[in-house]
Amino acid sequence: MYIKEIQSKTILSGSKIFPYVINPYVGCQHKCTYCYAVFMKRFTGHREPWGQFVDVKVNAVMLLEKEIVKNKPGRVWISGVCDPYQPLEIKYQLTRGCLQILAEHHWPVTVQTRSSLVLRDLDILQKGENFEVGLSITTSDDSVRYKFEPSAPTIADRVHTLDELHKAGIRTFAMLAPLLPGSEDLPDLLAGKVDYVILDRMNYHHAYWVYRKYKMEDKNTDGFFDLVEQTLRLAFKRWGIECFLARQFSTF
Repeated sequence: MYIKEIQSKTILSGSKIFPYVINPYVGCQHKCTYCYAVFMKRFTGHREPWGQFVDVKVNAVMLLEKEIVKNKPGRVWISGVCDPYQPLEIKYQLTRGCLQILAEHHWPVTVQTRSSLVLRDLDILQKGENFEVGLSITTSDDSVRYKFEPSAPTIADRVHTLDELHKAGIRTFAMLAPLLPGSEDLPDLLAGKVDYVILDRMNYHHAYWVYRKYKMEDKNTDGFFDLVEQTLRLAFKRWGIECFLARQFSTF
């Protein structure tokens, strides 16, 4: 893993999903094979494979302190092209520092992660106004998770994290993106732990080799995704959980 501390020029950026996005890190230790954020390599110059480098924006908190007073309040997405709670966050606490500033200024926040480390910041999340936390969960089968997300937290960890957040009064959601084999069983696991879910099919070509390697090409077709999407929507409806498609994500 190549880790580099950098000084960023800005931290509060515009987003097509929400008004703003904060990415405290460039790159991600979770090494998800399908990750769309691999496009960042075109701008950073990294030659390392995706999942084997992280640039740490060590001045992120200081930048946000200055930028937040210059901008009109709006919902902030944390994060768009990295996991804000990847393991390096234990040391650097950049996400925690940014959340603290956003809470103090009463800005709404949507946190998206795969990590139970988010529970460390429960005190800030509870203090924030209009804060919500989502866990990305792509399957209920941990063997499938390992094939596509080799360094990411287990499915059980993520479900437990949602449960703890929900019990603590935090608005929670699950991002089922992309829909991997085994996602059909997620409604029963998530019932009572989320306020809503977001569905998205595999739209990224980076993981096609994984499907081929494990002879799962039939699970990467329009027919498969259409069937799973329909099955999930009906199942979540039975549990009384709102279900949205990813293209509706920016409307929340």
